[in-house]
Amino acid sequence: MLLGWTAIFSAGYHDSTHAFYDFGTESGKQLFWIGICMMLCLVILNVEGSIFNQFAWPMYGFVLLLLLLVLLVGKEVGGAKAWFRIGGFGIQPSEFSKMAIALVMARFIAESGSKFRHVKTRLKAAGILLFPAGLILLQPDLGTVLVYSSFVFVLYREGLSGAILIGGMGGIALGVICIIMGQGTIDYPLFGPGGGEHLLYILVVIAMGIGLLLVKLFTFPRFKKKRIWSTVLWGVAALIFSVGVSTVMKTDLLLKGYQKQRILITLGQVQDPQGSGYNLDKSKMAIGSGGFSGKGHLQGPMTKYNYVPEQSTDFIFTIIGEEWGFLGCFVVLVLQTTLCLRLLFLAERQRSQFSRVYGYSCASILFMHLLINVGMVIGLAPVIGIPLPFFSYGGSSILGFTILISIMLRLDAERLTMFR
Repeated sequence: MLLGWTAIFSAGYHDSTHAFYDFGTESGKQLFWIGICMMLCLVILNVEGSIFNQFAWPMYGFVLLLLLLVLLVGKEVGGAKAWFRIGGFGIQPSEFSKMAIALVMARFIAESGSKFRHVKTRLKAAGILLFPAGLILLQPDLGTVLVYSSFVFVLYREGLSGAILIGGMGGIALGVICIIMGQGTIDYPLFGPGGGEHLLYILVVIAMGIGLLLVKLFTFPRFKKKRIWSTVLWGVAALIFSVGVSTVMKTDLLLKGYQKQRILITLGQVQDPQGSGYNLDKSKMAIGSGGFSGKGHLQGPMTKYNYVPEQSTDFIFTIIGEEWGFLGCFVVLVLQTTLCLRLLFLAERQRSQFSRVYGYSCASILFMHLLINVGMVIGLAPVIGIPLPFFSYGGSSILGFTILISIMLRLDAERLTMFR
């Protein structure tokens, strides 16, 4: 948090009279929130760990209520109706939804026990994620919804088939291929202008699926019939998915124009440095200008003159890159990764399934934030509004992460007495 605060201070620094305790600035407000987080952490560490188990469902319900209310009376910021405005501060309910979902998922899996292997139980677990995800999509806040996908790692640890993970990674690869192949060649609808090219594209995907099935049949002669049918089903799913990706990219379904443009920019299909690619272009310039050891604290010209939009929030990693260079970026990434690994270590030593699942949820959430944020800043992922844990400016963000980890610390303190 302190390293993040120094970066926020740099982002808003203008002259030598700038005071770090000026609560009219972002760095002053962040210092205030850090103090609140420290006190909140002390409170949580002195609460009985069983309370978090008992009140998991009420907290989940309360967060759902907030997500509904913010759609009705929330303040729109950056095109998303995701904030409650209270005086001079803004509260974003979706930042606290991650903690609530982690708690209720931990309780649900712990109470399910061996029943978690049943399809019906796993569908209920998916529903716990999908309901708040749907509300957040209405805001819209795609970044938070993508963070929810991290819970698949939690479910995998508790017995979910590895085929789901492989299918997810395959889906990402197939989606990228569909976008690259379809860019400028495939039109929508299927039967209309360009429909023949679209149909040819679909036939290519079908041929790929049949080829995969034949490879399996000849490679594994004793392949069970049910697995052959599962392969066929995966092929059909891939076909439907590929057509869906093409449809989304060619119409206004699900994604807005600027969001599709950002995806195409990330994949190198479009160059728009003065439009949709402006943030990414300036971000890469700022990080690259830092070199190996950086320009020094408060010495970054792109940071000082605000060349990078949203520099204290979503693009705060650019400040680290410009002022502290490769070494600073390496240290930050090591710290973030170590935090995730430490949480996994704490989770694995729990004697309570509730605590273990919650620990994995914490690590997965932080890892997904790190992956998307840094990937976005250096051009490996589309530009999506998502904070870097404990670094980005924002009271809701830093409070949400503090509560998330403080609860895990409290549960770990009681690992010898909690057996549920």
